[in-house]
Amino acid sequence: MFAKIFRSDMINCALCYDAPCSKACGKIDPAKLLRSMWFENEKTAAAVLPQDSPCAACRAAEDGLMPCEAACVRPGEVPVRKLITRLYEEVRPNLEVSLPQDEERLRTQICGIPLENPFLLSSSVVASTYDMCARAFEAGWAGASFKTICSMDIHEASPRFSAITGDNGSIIGFKNIEQLSDHSVEENMEIFRRLKARYPRKFILASIMGEDDADWERLARLCEENGADAIELNFSCPNMAEGGLGSDIGQVPELVERFTAAARRGAKIPILAKLTPNVAKMSPAAEAAMRGGADGIAAINTIKSIIGVNPHTYISAPAVHGMSAVGGYSGQAVKPIALRFIAEMGHNPALSGMHLSAMGGVERWSDALEFIMMGAGSIQVTTAVMQYGYRIIDDLKAGLNMYLAEKGFNSVSEVIGIGLDSISETTDVLERDTIIYPKFNLKKCIGCGRCVISCADGGHQAISLTEDRSPRMDAKKCVGCHLCVLVCPQRAISGSGRRVKKKAEG
Repeated sequence: MFAKIFRSDMINCALCYDAPCSKACGKIDPAKLLRSMWFENEKTAAAVLPQDSPCAACRAAEDGLMPCEAACVRPGEVPVRKLITRLYEEVRPNLEVSLPQDEERLRTQICGIPLENPFLLSSSVVASTYDMCARAFEAGWAGASFKTICSMDIHEASPRFSAITGDNGSIIGFKNIEQLSDHSVEENMEIFRRLKARYPRKFILASIMGEDDADWERLARLCEENGADAIELNFSCPNMAEGGLGSDIGQVPELVERFTAAARRGAKIPILAKLTPNVAKMSPAAEAAMRGGADGIAAINTIKSIIGVNPHTYISAPAVHGMSAVGGYSGQAVKPIALRFIAEMGHNPALSGMHLSAMGGVERWSDALEFIMMGAGSIQVTTAVMQYGYRIIDDLKAGLNMYLAEKGFNSVSEVIGIGLDSISETTDVLERDTIIYPKFNLKKCIGCGRCVISCADGGHQAISLTEDRSPRMDAKKCVGCHLCVLVCPQRAISGSGRRVKKKAEG
C-alpha cells in the first residue's frame, strides 16, 4: 500500500553496510527499518517499533538534521525521521495482525525433504565457497544451490558483469558472462561435507554439468555420497565456451531426457532439471526431464542477451580486450518472463507432482509470493543478493510470514498455485464488453499533464487539462486502457473507477 511512496522518499538511501545512521541513533535500528521499507516490508518494520517513537523526543542539531540524518553518508538527503514517523502514523494503526512470533508458516519442502523456509541461494557466485554458504545459512537462508560443479577447466573473463540501472543507480537488469565453478570436483565435495556436518538441517542442492553420459552419472553419484540433499542438472547456462553444453542441451528435449537418465543412474536422491528460458515453451523439456527420472524443475536460468553497446568504442558490455559476447540476463527485468514459464509448467497436467523451484527477478517477498502463486514450491535468488547481500533474507522471510498471517494461511503450501486459475495462455478468454474508467484523485494530482501527453500520443485523446491544470476525462473517447494510471508520477490515478457496458456498435 505504502511501498512506492516510501521508496520515493528513500531514493537517496545507499542501504549502507554497517550503517552510520544506526550507530548515531542507539535507540532503534534506522538502517534495518529503511531496508525493510525499501523491500516493501513496511508492515513488519512498523510492527517491530517500540510503543513510543524515539524520534519524537530526539532533538535536531543546529543545522536542523537529526543525529541519524547528519551521520548519513549523504547527510540530509534521507529523511529518516519523516520515514519512521510515517511508520508510526500511517502504517502501524492499519496493521491487520500482530507480528508473527515464529516462522512455522514458512516451513515447506522440496521433494519431501524439509525446508525451514522456501528461500535458497541459486547456483552462482553467491553460493560458490564454504564461507559464503556458511554466512548465508547463518543469516537465515534455508539452503543453497551450489555453483555448478563440472570436470572442465574453467577460466573466467574479466570483467564479466554489466547492468541496466534505474534513476537511483539500483540494478534493473543484470548481464553476466560467468561460467561454472572454478574449483575442482574434489574441492567442492569437501565443501559439501563440511557444510553438511556443520549445518545438517540446511538444504544443499548440488548443481552439476557433465560432458557426457558417464560424467553426468559420476558427478551425481559423488554429490550424493558427499552430503548433497538433491541434485540440480544445469541444462541452461548460456555462457559455455564449448558448444553442446548448458542451454544447448536445454533446447533439445531428447538430450534433456538422456542426461537426466544418466544422472538418475548415479543417484537416488531427488533430481531437479534446471531449464533454459531460451525456448518458445518450456514444457517439452520439462516433460522430457520427467521421463528421464527428474523429480522437479528449476527455472528460469538467465536469458541470452546483449546490453550496453558503447557509442564510442562500438563494443558491448562487458568489454573484454575489445570483444564481448552474448551473455545471461537476470534481475527484476526478467521476472515477467520467469513468471510466464512457471505458470506454463504449473498449468501442465503432465507435470503434476513435479516440484517447481522458481527464480528470475526475485528481490522482495512479494516477488517470491507471485512465483508461489504460479505454482512454485521453493524460491531461488542470485542477482538481488549480489546487489544487496545475504541480509535480504530478513525481509523475504518477515514479509512473506506477515502476509500469510494476514490472509489466514497456515503454511506456504496453501498458497502454491493459488493464482493459476486467473491466467490463460491466450487472450480469447477475456471479457471485452465493459470499460473500467480511470479514477482521478485531485488532492494528489500536481497538474503535470503526463496523463494528457500519454493519452494523446499513445492512447485515445480522452484527457485534457482545465485552466487550473486539473485533468478532465472525456468518457466518450476513453476506452479504459489505463495507460494514464501507469504513467502518473504521483500515483494520483487508479484503475478502480466506474465500470460501464460498451454500447452496441452500429
